[in-house]
Amino acid sequence: MQVPSSHGAGVIWAKLYLPAQQEAGKKYPVIDYVYPGPQGGSCGGRGFSTAHGDNQALADLGFVVVCIDGQGNPGRSKKFHDAYSSKPEDMGDDTIPDQVSGIKDLASQNAWIDLDRVGIWGHSGGGNATVSAMFHSPEFFKVGWAESGNHDQRVYEDDWDERWAGLETFNDGKSNYDAQANQNYAANLKGHLMLVHGTMDDNVPPNNTLLVVDALVKANKTFDLLMLPNMHHGYAADSQYTARRRWDYFVRYLAGGVPPENYKMTSYEDMMRKLYPN
Repeated sequence: MQVPSSHGAGVIWAKLYLPAQQEAGKKYPVIDYVYPGPQGGSCGGRGFSTAHGDNQALADLGFVVVCIDGQGNPGRSKKFHDAYSSKPEDMGDDTIPDQVSGIKDLASQNAWIDLDRVGIWGHSGGGNATVSAMFHSPEFFKVGWAESGNHDQRVYEDDWDERWAGLETFNDGKSNYDAQANQNYAANLKGHLMLVHGTMDDNVPPNNTLLVVDALVKANKTFDLLMLPNMHHGYAADSQYTARRRWDYFVRYLAGGVPPENYKMTSYEDMMRKLYPN
């Protein structure tokens, strides 16, 4: 499906997941699955899949789940891509204006979307974007689950952000990278935020999340933190536990429900055998 770009750059692409047992007349909270890119996008390929990660599983817990590819995501024209990935200040919006405008557009067409209950989650760049959303649009996003986010590109790989946005420069002691550093906006947090990171992450080192933790503590903000011992950027054997905690978090804080205590997920080993039977 398509929704309008917040930048007036035409349409952007999106996917929508609904509960399998959607009830007529009921309004559903929204969960936005985000990945800002610019080397990739939230929605990935457009091929048919019954799940796309756990998007459908989340929807079946009583949510409307969306993924919206923001301006600058690939697979479109070079002009569309370059309009976003041109300087650190622009990349600092993490496609969140497009996420907000897209969800509002979907709500204007579908009465069963509850704009008063919007959550967001993502991994890696999506973890970064989730925190950005919670800090820059705290009135819109009420619950966020941020996994392994690269929250300040200056402590991430220089060959990633500099490829898109150029070198860090200084003017009157201020860096052009300050605008995209999430810890600088921690005082804006209003909703429920969970930060997750593997302690052995060798892609996005855990100090990226600890920068945000430190800023939230200094801003006297209440938040949640889950550190996964000995896990790398992907959570491997802890992925099932993390997914269950993520589902519980949205059920409790976004839907206002009571999740089942210690629900037992399929083991990671069984899941791998089913995904890769040979």
